[in-house]
Amino acid sequence: MDHFPIFLRVEGRRIVLSGGGEAALAKLRLLFKTTGHITVFASDPAPEIIAWAADNKLRLVRRAMAPGDTLCAALFYAADEDDVEDARTAAIARADGALVNVVDNLQDSQFITPAIVDRDPVTIAIGTEGAAPVLARAIKADLEARLPTALGPLARIGKTFRKAADALPFGRARRDFWRDYYFQSGPAAITGGDTAVNAALDTLLTDHIARKARPGHVHFVGGGPGDPDLLTMKARRLLDEADVVIYDRLISQPILELARREAVMIDVGKEAFGPSTSQDTINALIVEHAQTGAQVVRLKSGDATIFGRLDEEIDALDAHALAWSIVPGITSASAAVAEIGQSLTKRGRNSSVRLLTGHDMKGFADHDWATLARPGEVAAIYMGKKSARFIQGRLIMFGADRHTPVTVIENASRPEQRILETTLDALPAALEAAAMSGPALTFYGLAARAAAQAHTPKPTHIQREHLAQEAL
Repeated sequence: MDHFPIFLRVEGRRIVLSGGGEAALAKLRLLFKTTGHITVFASDPAPEIIAWAADNKLRLVRRAMAPGDTLCAALFYAADEDDVEDARTAAIARADGALVNVVDNLQDSQFITPAIVDRDPVTIAIGTEGAAPVLARAIKADLEARLPTALGPLARIGKTFRKAADALPFGRARRDFWRDYYFQSGPAAITGGDTAVNAALDTLLTDHIARKARPGHVHFVGGGPGDPDLLTMKARRLLDEADVVIYDRLISQPILELARREAVMIDVGKEAFGPSTSQDTINALIVEHAQTGAQVVRLKSGDATIFGRLDEEIDALDAHALAWSIVPGITSASAAVAEIGQSLTKRGRNSSVRLLTGHDMKGFADHDWATLARPGEVAAIYMGKKSARFIQGRLIMFGADRHTPVTVIENASRPEQRILETTLDALPAALEAAAMSGPALTFYGLAARAAAQAHTPKPTHIQREHLAQEAL
């Protein structure tokens, strides 16, 4: 990002603006929301500015700005709507040490003013670095509709109670208290006014002080195939509440960014036939953090119950009498088959589907190849890239048709998704030519539907490749 978002304290500080027209009026209406001291320099100010000066909302100086006029100012807005005059006043402000914004001139501005959702003291700033102001306004309108007007008064009252809440231990206990206040007891009491809300806070604090420390708990959360929009609402909530997040290599960065900034993030990535964190180490980490009373999210790619070694980690928790729960996720097979416009089962084609792994702890995994080699069978093969030649050989050995369609989806649901269409006979060579490096799922017995890429708009960088043996 070129503009780092911060909230600048302007209470009691000078904010200077040069200009008296429409651009100046627009900025002043926003600046009136602050507690800064506003000074306007304008030789010919609009009537509204004159009226605001008469009401002591701002100080009006009826002349062009001169050197020294922005000394000790926190912010300066050049809003004369004249390129030459804006450049002149901006140079003065920079020399005086103020941060400069030139209205409608991103290149010459040192800061930008975002779209703001105001639920004072809750403030949400939306910026697009000048790229899409219309989009920022649309997001602002959506948030305005979503956020109740009572949010501001709840935050204002809560702010006065923060000292009393320090009676609770720092960390999880305080977060639980404030979560209960903002999402349960506070909204229920707000209709009774400030007195009712303060009474609710007193009752809630007494209740939380009397509670025993919340025991540690491990949530095994399915992180889905990588698209954060495919996370369940429960998974999002738990990520926001987690003290510790222990995650797999395939978890995408956008999903990790949904965790609390203060959460401890631990990468325990595994890679087939590559560097890995041992399962014993992972088990020990989960137990260690749960024993401290932490709320732990064990974040697994796809669905935690499919090829995720879930039982081994649960057994480790059970051995120490630690609590756990499972939150399902969208498995990669479901996401990938949706991207090729197919279904995993189809009347008249296959009444069952196999979810297979290409390798296990001992190496390449063996399966019921004789059954899988029959016409019409469908399998979703996880971790199958490096075992492609082994799988091909087993299936052909048991009589599978060499022309059986095979589709490989790399990075399913992610922006960098690629779809490789080939056949069983050409599979190893096709994979080598495609040079796939990301996580991939292989569908044996399924070809991509011809219209799969047409029914839903896709980013232009998604690739679809057709690699048959004769083309290699």
